Amino acid sequence: MRARSKLLSGTPAVRPVRAKEKASGKAPVVARMAPAERKAMILARASDFFAEYGLTAQTRALAAACGVAQRLLYRYFPSKAALLDEVYQEAIVSPFKAVWLIQLRDRTRPIETRLFDFYRAYYSTVLTRKWLRLFLYASLAEAKMAPDYNDAIVHELLETIVAETAHALKVELPSDRVLLHEMGYALHGAVSHFAIRRHVYIASQQILEERVVALHVRLFVTGFAALAAAARAFEDDVVELPRRTAR
Repeated sequence: MRARSKLLSGTPAVRPVRAKEKASGKAPVVARMAPAERKAMILARASDFFAEYGLTAQTRALAAACGVAQRLLYRYFPSKAALLDEVYQEAIVSPFKAVWLIQLRDRTRPIETRLFDFYRAYYSTVLTRKWLRLFLYASLAEAKMAPDYNDAIVHELLETIVAETAHALKVELPSDRVLLHEMGYALHGAVSHFAIRRHVYIASQQILEERVVALHVRLFVTGFAALAAAARAFEDDVVELPRRTAR
């Protein structure tokens, strides 16, 4: 991710002025839009803008990127915080489909199929380059986007994945909710980090994404019983952590 840019320093990135415009001394004319249409346009460009330059980028540069005056931007969004709240709802939360949780709980289908279908959709719909950059920038800026998303969506998702896998494999689970989340992260974290490697690090490009997702799902399902047993043992405080071998 770009650490700094002209946008971060407050210099707006605008298109070059055409020769005729320069000669006349007139600024480009902004097309007229209905208020709802213009607000939607600003919001869409804001999510792209903050994904590229971070949440600390200035609204003056954003306004220039939108082709509007800064005061017009604040007519639609009274503050930068209000704008970021709407970016969060539109760009971070809305890509997640509630129907995915219903499909994960459909016990007429094999658990491995359910998990694969969900993470294939989640990878392509949610874990995009733009979404990941926004989410990571929000985390680095200590904004509330990432914690709010985890509380509103991820924790229920993790509990659903773990509960459905345990039911399918007839495996006993620990009662500690935090341990259940960590069990779920064994799969969710693996797929999420694969997306980060591919979209942010520009690595791990050699294998088709569906095969990588299938690989992580298979590993999770085949190792789930041992994972649950280890979690129950940790809950009972009867497991010794691995010790370092002296050299």
